[in-house]
Formats: sequence, C-alpha cells, structure tokens
Amino acid sequence: MLRICAPGRASDILIGPLDLAARVDEALAVQAEAFGLGPEEVGVRRQIVLRHITFPGARALGATTEDGTLVGFVYGMPNDRGHWWSTVVEPYLHTQGQAHWLDDSFVITELHVHPAHQKLGIGRALITRITDGAAQPRSILSAIDVESPARGLYRSLGYQDLALRVHFPSAPRPYAVMGAPLPLRRR
Repeated sequence: MLRICAPGRASDILIGPLDLAARVDEALAVQAEAFGLGPEEVGVRRQIVLRHITFPGARALGATTEDGTLVGFVYGMPNDRGHWWSTVVEPYLHTQGQAHWLDDSFVITELHVHPAHQKLGIGRALITRITDGAAQPRSILSAIDVESPARGLYRSLGYQDLALRVHFPSAPRPYAVMGAPLPLRRR
C-alpha cells in the first residue's frame, strides 16, 4: 500500500490493489465525473470493465481515502492483438511503422481520478505502480487527441505519440495512441 499525503486535505490517499469487479460501480462513478459520461455510457462501460477484468493478467489498483472512498483507479492487462482495442488501433500504428508496440506490451485500459482529487499525484502513482508490476518491457495506452493534463502526465512518464487521430467506433473525438518503455520515467 502506498500513502499519498494530500496537502490541505483531511485524509491521505491510499494506493493499493482494487477488486474492480466488486467496486465497478464506484469506479465508473469516478470515471463519469472525470470523463463527463452519462448514465447510458456508464452502463455500456460497466459491461466492458467486467469482461476485461476476467482477461489473463488483468490487474487493477485503486486510490482511496482513509475512510475507503474510491477517488481514482487504473486497470490494465498484457496486450492481445485479438482484443477489440488492438484491432482498432493496429491499422493506425501500422501506417506509422509502430505496429510492433502491440506485441509484448502492457496496455493501460483506463486511468481516472475524480476531479476533486486531481493534481495531487494520484494518477502518476496509479500508473507507475501498475506498470512497475508488469512483466512486459513497454506500455501502451490511448488518450483523447488533445493537449490535456492527462497527455502531459503521460509524456512526463516517457510516453510518446505512436499514432494520432485514431477513431474508435462510437467515440465522438479522435484519440492518440501512446507508448513508453518500462519502467516509466520518474521525476
């Protein structure tokens, strides 16, 4: 368990293993706040998360207040070219000569921190802790293709753009696929 001292906060934040299947609704409430999702989208994502967490090697970490309130989470798994995400991003990566990133990579599937707890180092702690436990030599992820605090965080950890303007079915905005060697860069 990692403890993050939260300046000006009543309690510290604890980073540790998360039973995502048991706490999926709490995690999706965090994601809905952080990502601006409506109830219908949360319902769709619930089924996706519950399916993903059964994949071989899938792991999740949570960030909780001392009273157990979930304020952030990350989950990921070893990448598999047969998974839906890989089949969507592969043509974009192939065009850029980067398709090899899909092999022997740990994919960050979701990383979200409740807006009231952002800018405390929680996202950084979650992603570095989960990738530190990966057996793969690199990590990949996708993020909305705009300059944002999330993209800045990923770049500070060593992630680089591999493909831009990636379109996922049903996603209104394009994404960037990013990759980094492991372990991730520290400050």
